[in-house]
Amino acid sequence: MNIILLGPPGAGKGTQARMLVDERNMIQLSTGDMLREAKDSGTEMGRIVADVMARGELVTDEIVIGLIREKLQGDTGGGLIFDGFPRTLKQADALAELLEENGQTLDKVIELRVNDEALVSRITARSTCASCGEVYNDLTKPIPADGKCVNCGGTEFKRRADDNAESLKKRLMEYYKQTSPLIGYYYAKGQHCRVDGLGEMDEVKAAIAEKLQG
Repeated sequence: MNIILLGPPGAGKGTQARMLVDERNMIQLSTGDMLREAKDSGTEMGRIVADVMARGELVTDEIVIGLIREKLQGDTGGGLIFDGFPRTLKQADALAELLEENGQTLDKVIELRVNDEALVSRITARSTCASCGEVYNDLTKPIPADGKCVNCGGTEFKRRADDNAESLKKRLMEYYKQTSPLIGYYYAKGQHCRVDGLGEMDEVKAAIAEKLQG
């Protein structure tokens, strides 16, 4: 089963993706993770990525599609989770073509629906483990009292520089302009479904599981 997790910054896509990886043996394809992995891989595609990033340029759709193509030709486990891609209608078309080329299908597009005010509260309270990326939140999932990550035991935590209200407004505007049209795109294809992203993590997980079974 291949799925896309849709939602604005801070909606919880990464957290839910990690749960699906752990429980369903799915493979998370995060654009950022793929680019970092490719940059250090030493492959031809990796050298292209490293060169583009060294020049401070934006990575093209063609490069990201190339990275996904490499992943599709390897072990896809219990299915793929596309996290952070596609972001535009052009990318959605390219992904559909790529999946078809490789005899794969897109089964579900799950939108994590949250409101802007809640997002501001969630993101400005967010931090991550510097070692494994486990996400914490001062309000809903604080860093353990012993100062150790529950996932890897790491003791260093960090906050993104742009996890503030002003930066979030700009990121939300970019999301609404570019990515929200995907909701109608996938609805027309009969692949879109929506869950409330503001619930507790386990509640959201259960809602996603129900959609995947439907």
